Amino acid sequence: MAEATDATRRDKALDRARDHFDTGAFKADLARRVAIPTESQEPAMRPELRRYLDDEIAPWLAERGFGSKVFDNPDPSGGPFLIAERHEGAGLPTLLTYGHGDVVRGIPEQWRSGIEPWTLIEDGQRWYGRGTADNKGQHSIVMAALASVLEERGSLGFNAKILVETGEEIGSPGLDAFVAAQKDALASEIFLASDGPRVRTDAASVMLGNRGGISFDLVVSLREGSRHSGHWGGILEDPGLILAHALASIADKRGRILVKDWLPASIPPRIREAMKGLEVDTAGDAEPLPADWGEPGLSQAEKMFSWTGFIILAFITGRPENPVNGVQPDAVARCQIRFSADVDEADLVPALRRHLDAQGFGMVEIRPSGHVGFPAWRTDPDNPWVDWTLASTRRTLGHDAVLVPNSSGGLPSAIFARHLDVPVIWVPHSYSGCCQHGPNEHLLTPQTREGLELMTGLFWDMGDDTPAS
Repeated sequence: MAEATDATRRDKALDRARDHFDTGAFKADLARRVAIPTESQEPAMRPELRRYLDDEIAPWLAERGFGSKVFDNPDPSGGPFLIAERHEGAGLPTLLTYGHGDVVRGIPEQWRSGIEPWTLIEDGQRWYGRGTADNKGQHSIVMAALASVLEERGSLGFNAKILVETGEEIGSPGLDAFVAAQKDALASEIFLASDGPRVRTDAASVMLGNRGGISFDLVVSLREGSRHSGHWGGILEDPGLILAHALASIADKRGRILVKDWLPASIPPRIREAMKGLEVDTAGDAEPLPADWGEPGLSQAEKMFSWTGFIILAFITGRPENPVNGVQPDAVARCQIRFSADVDEADLVPALRRHLDAQGFGMVEIRPSGHVGFPAWRTDPDNPWVDWTLASTRRTLGHDAVLVPNSSGGLPSAIFARHLDVPVIWVPHSYSGCCQHGPNEHLLTPQTREGLELMTGLFWDMGDDTPAS
């Protein structure tokens, strides 16, 4: 009878989450948050970052029994942090969740007619507005789910900590140092948060980390100024040609990486098992995914989530906007590597140096790009919290969520795992076609409503029984 009663109360908590969406209360909360233009890439908007934490997040949490404090960033280039906590008992498990309140530039002139970045506008199954998908909508789902459990149970049944940063869109400056310094304040048994897109629009995802990414410039600089192409063309070294051939030595004409030390020795069996049957969701993108691009013999999912990718972000020699008839003095390519946790990140640049030298490209310099990279991380799929999360989502949905070893994009998973020694699990509620970082960013309403159900179910179950109990 006790189990039946508890199941009924769980259902009622889910009903509360659905009602919170259906009555428009969740939309109203998100609309207020979207209206605060927290553009971390714009120094003039720094006060808005603080206002988001002080005037919106902290008061909302205080009404639900969370104490909070806003901290200055140890890195002056980054925005402030908020740590909130609701402590219910020394013997209870502790959740740490996370979100970022900053967004990329609004670029209002690029949005389609009738919508704009700082106003939440509904059109069919889409809610438009900057931050709806990345990340205000997602951490609002988490907060609303915690509130649904509180309203039904009268307590959470566990201790909850929330970290909100405001510099993620500029590379999270100061986050690593801040988490290290606040290790005790952030101590927990599990890190469970929402960011990024689902792997499939029509199915919930459980992700165990992220691929890493580093950027660098390859530079060939041979002389001061250009030389007349008629007099010197064909007898002076051309930096553009040299760099083009150097780039071609890194990957072949179908994108297969030729720097062997960049590649995983293998994909671990449990990870390969998780990739079976997983299809990459292009969210209606008309461009087909060529089967022969990248590493032969791998599925699209294995290439995206478990292999190394090399991307040329920009390649410039001379003045493309106003070409000069001359042999140019230099050439530069901004490059990026995306890599899994099965690759030695510390050896990526040294391995490239060895490769270029072996191929006769000693004149090609490797220079830091100035862009902050991020490490790869993957929680062990055999960690008991992973099975617990999957069981809870199955209980709520009536079917399995998609287990993904790591997202393809960047997340600060390694920072929390390394400093707090905690399993890191992401349950995202966006999708690949959400237009984050571009014009017309939006959330899909069916996935948002389901996200509220999923997170409410997870938090209800956390108050009942967990691996840490």
